[in-house]
Amino acid sequence: MLKPWLGRAAVLALPALPTLLAMLTTAVLFILFLLIQGQPAWQAGPLVFEGAFGSMFAWENTLMRAAPLMLTALCVALPARAGLIIIGGEGALVLGGLAAAVTPLWLPALPAWPMLIAMGVAAMLAGGLWIGLSGWLRQKRGVNETIGSLLLSYIALAIFRHLVEGPLRDPNSLNKPSTPPLDSSYQIGVISDSFYVHWGLVAGVVACVLAWVFVRYSVVGFSLRIVGGNPRTPRMLGLPVDRLVLLTCVLGGAAAGLAGMYEVSAVQGSANTALISGYGTAGILVAFAARHHPLGIIVCAILLGGLEASGGLLQRRLGLPDATTLILQGILFINLLAWEALSRRALDWRLWLRGHWIAAPSSRAGTTEVSHG
Repeated sequence: MLKPWLGRAAVLALPALPTLLAMLTTAVLFILFLLIQGQPAWQAGPLVFEGAFGSMFAWENTLMRAAPLMLTALCVALPARAGLIIIGGEGALVLGGLAAAVTPLWLPALPAWPMLIAMGVAAMLAGGLWIGLSGWLRQKRGVNETIGSLLLSYIALAIFRHLVEGPLRDPNSLNKPSTPPLDSSYQIGVISDSFYVHWGLVAGVVACVLAWVFVRYSVVGFSLRIVGGNPRTPRMLGLPVDRLVLLTCVLGGAAAGLAGMYEVSAVQGSANTALISGYGTAGILVAFAARHHPLGIIVCAILLGGLEASGGLLQRRLGLPDATTLILQGILFINLLAWEALSRRALDWRLWLRGHWIAAPSSRAGTTEVSHG
């Protein structure tokens, strides 16, 4: 009886094996990186944990950073279900934040909730259309979606800087060009006075849960698994491949745009260059670490948010530059790509486990019944 349960546990754990091995390899390489510099590497691990999860303040800092990572990771994970690799979440985030910041300027004065809803819709439209353009270029013009989304992200950042520093600039923003500040009634507060994290965290968790339900239990989600598994099969079955690809790109871009809206209304108070903080790029790492699983994104976003939050403590205690955490993230991303090939073998191992550790006992039981009969 124990063997089938162990087999099922192994089958469930196999998809996470490449990520776990990548994290282990990253830890070893990061220790070597610190030892080469003559730093006390044995202190780095406890300090990273302390800076990320060692106190309520550390948890708040971690979750504050994890909130936009959940949404920008969906910008990568949802198109990946259709076989696309989209890395333009940074552009969708800044355009979404800009759209949210200027919405109160273009609409008449509204109560807080209708205006916040309008800001969110504008942000999702801006982000969704921008990433949707990457999908359209791929399906209609044959442009590689990875290169296309990256180049579009550069264009989005240039447009953002031009508008913030030019036509949409607040005359009172002297040293830090920005759009006019949002009215206080249009700024999103924290969840509670005892938990200093804005509501973007709740939005990120809800979005990941809804994305999981969508890809797991909907007819469209099942179609996406077919589209992402084999490019020829869905066309033979008559599935609308172009529409499915565009749908995932628009939904992913909308999630990244919503992240920009929360950064503007809950953190910055206006659209400025501080919005270009690398959340879109870090979302790529979160999505790959989670194996593009929407629920796994929640966990990986918190872990990566903790790494970013621990940078200040490493700087104060060990005298390391704050960019040390960026090096750690880079090492982790390279290891995730390096262990990616293992995921192909994982499918073979899952089939072997199902045949030898799960199905075998039941088949033997059936044989015993026949012999006694």
